[in-house]
Amino acid sequence: MSAALKTTGGGSDAPRHFLELMDLDTPTLRHMLELGRRSKRGEAPGQPLAGKTVALIFELPSTRTRVSFEVGIRQLGGTPLVLTAKEIQLNRGESIKDTARVLSRYVDAIMLRTADVAQMRELAEYATIPVINGLTNISHPCQLMADVMTFEEHRGPIAGQVVAWTGDGNNVAQSYIQAAARFGFILRIATPPELEPPAELLAWARREGARIELSNDPVAAVQGARAVVTDCWISMSDEKTAAAQNRHNMLMPFQLNSALLRHAAPDAIVLHCLPAHRGEEITDEVMDGPQSVVFDEAENRLHAQKGILLWAFGAG
Repeated sequence: MSAALKTTGGGSDAPRHFLELMDLDTPTLRHMLELGRRSKRGEAPGQPLAGKTVALIFELPSTRTRVSFEVGIRQLGGTPLVLTAKEIQLNRGESIKDTARVLSRYVDAIMLRTADVAQMRELAEYATIPVINGLTNISHPCQLMADVMTFEEHRGPIAGQVVAWTGDGNNVAQSYIQAAARFGFILRIATPPELEPPAELLAWARREGARIELSNDPVAAVQGARAVVTDCWISMSDEKTAAAQNRHNMLMPFQLNSALLRHAAPDAIVLHCLPAHRGEEITDEVMDGPQSVVFDEAENRLHAQKGILLWAFGAG
């Protein structure tokens, strides 16, 4: 297994990092979701993060991650400290190791959004406080917690259900693979051959008992699915590259449109982590249609992350 996929270690006194779904067992993840649901129902106990400060470090732009974490921390009684790469010494060559050691003396937890998973892992290795993965180039676990919460609000337990992914085998798709192993749903992934998710990750998930079907046919993947999921075709770091147009041409057959959605179950829901490029990976008709729960999904980033925070602080 590559360094990017190794799970975290540590004894009982180790900080509670939330780095990858694969690092944690199903009961732990289920507990976080229940904490998030309780918080959404207004049942969170008092101000459990009172007196706590959480550093939110953004090396990449963000709308939902920044706002949902900042609001969630405040609602739980804590203080968010938002930092961008340009505002801290990482931008001038200070090591992640030193940054982790210093921030551990000042704040009580760190959320990092970065393109480089190696930075996330190094931060967690040297921090003595919880580190939360707000997105990397290989995963987006907070999003998957929100997606599972959203599915179960609308369609009941996700275990045993068919979830279809159409588009790029990107970081969100890779977290879906991890989620299939942890939450027990059947995952069908349709991508162009050139954009399939890593074989090593698929092998891990199957060893864990995940039922994953990989194909290059979106119609076959979507057939009878209870949820259909897609994401933008071009990552933030690739938007202006010469290969972007080729990628669009490659992915157009995987567009989530009404014709494709008709192959899903009649009561299928549509998920997209946003931001959406309307007319590219998803059409307006689907995005704004009756099967779309995209904005419930966006709201649940707030509630799912509150559950993660409560767990990380041992407050639930």
